[in-house]
Amino acid sequence: MIKDDGCHRGIGSCCGLDLYSLSLYQCWNCRLQELTVTFLIVLNHICQHYRRRCRIRAPCCNEIFDCRHCHNEAMNNINVDQKLRHDIPRHEVNQVICSLCGTEQKVQQVCVNCGVCMGEYFCESCKLFDDDTSKKQYHCDGCGICRIGGCDNFFHCNKCRCCYSMLLKNSHPCVEGAMHHDCPVCCEYLFETRQDVIVLPCGHTIHKNCLKEMREHHQYACPICSKSVCDMSKVWEKYDREIAATPMPEAYLNKKVWILCNDCGKTSNVQFHVLAQKCPNCKSYNTRLTRG
Repeated sequence: MIKDDGCHRGIGSCCGLDLYSLSLYQCWNCRLQELTVTFLIVLNHICQHYRRRCRIRAPCCNEIFDCRHCHNEAMNNINVDQKLRHDIPRHEVNQVICSLCGTEQKVQQVCVNCGVCMGEYFCESCKLFDDDTSKKQYHCDGCGICRIGGCDNFFHCNKCRCCYSMLLKNSHPCVEGAMHHDCPVCCEYLFETRQDVIVLPCGHTIHKNCLKEMREHHQYACPICSKSVCDMSKVWEKYDREIAATPMPEAYLNKKVWILCNDCGKTSNVQFHVLAQKCPNCKSYNTRLTRG
């Protein structure tokens, strides 16, 4: 027989809770469980490329992915049949799935069911959602895609057909479709790359990390046009000293050859040397023999 001690503690007597406190405890416990479930749902759908609260349905294969990059990585995997590999047509995505309530709906920033904002940054054209606004995303109409870095810091070059830093606005050499090709080192398509891209003095573009790797292997010429990618004057001075210290045999003292300078594009008839031939126009040793 349960004895009433006059405190109305009932079920909660063993933990020192009255009925009101127990009710609050149960309410907060239920809320905690709901938050835990919500957290797990979001955690399961975390995208390694973007912070967002939705997934997309790919119009090309009707599969669900966290983002277009997740789709492209999965569908271009080496384990996928080569005939089935493909990239997602990003602008054709028209269905998204809310990560919190699982509602599939038309592309929009706010879920029609639970009202959650699926991404602080939202581009209806690119179907892009992202909570990390520190990237300073903006949509470039000229490129037709979203860029990062802030629209005030970049300009769109109509001839190069891509966005460049404002620092290059009046100084970069224009190359038609400069970024609409693969990186000459790693062969990744530069126009849509997520890595940093650098513009070489010749106007060609390359991944910043790929250029760094080239320099580590003592490669200082553009892989596309062979022009020098940096100031090589100190190197050319070293060549001058080495050539002066290495006289050619008498049989080659009067030997002349034709060269083409990769830096200035001039053709010259110069004295042959086994180490290198110097361009008389721009003083560069970045030359090639055209005929003896």
